[in-house]
Amino acid sequence: MLRRLYFLFPYPEQAAKVVDELREMGLDAHRIHALARPDISLAGLPGATRRQRQDEGYALERIAWNGNLWLFGVALVGAVLAAAAGALLWAVICIAVMAASFTAGLLFCYVPDAHLNEVRGALHHGEVLLMVDVPRNRVKAVEDLVQHHHPEASVGGVGWAADAFGL
Repeated sequence: MLRRLYFLFPYPEQAAKVVDELREMGLDAHRIHALARPDISLAGLPGATRRQRQDEGYALERIAWNGNLWLFGVALVGAVLAAAAGALLWAVICIAVMAASFTAGLLFCYVPDAHLNEVRGALHHGEVLLMVDVPRNRVKAVEDLVQHHHPEASVGGVGWAADAFGL
């Protein structure tokens, strides 16, 4: 799973300069995505896909989280009913499902969680968002490059990206 870094720039020209520097750093162009209001020209910048513009990753996260909570609740009800009926094996199975669901929920809490909702106000005011997908071991290098060479950039956070889903 890749980390998605969010950077905001006041002008498209500044974002284009960072894109060039990231490419010189060895980042593939298909790992960089620009997004702005429809009236702002992003000519020369790699555009975001429809799924990225609609932040379908956030929707997928919510579905997974709510599904996990639902599974835990159903297993809890099943464990109580099985214990009341004296079906010890079913109670143990339900408790095992609850433990697995709880563990998945704990692991889910460690997934980086920045999304477009956090920068929509800046986009509405005309800023340009640059989303850069990098492996976890390159996050610091990219953040350092942008923060040290481009003080006009605002860091919008770190999220996740998955090539398999086109997010």
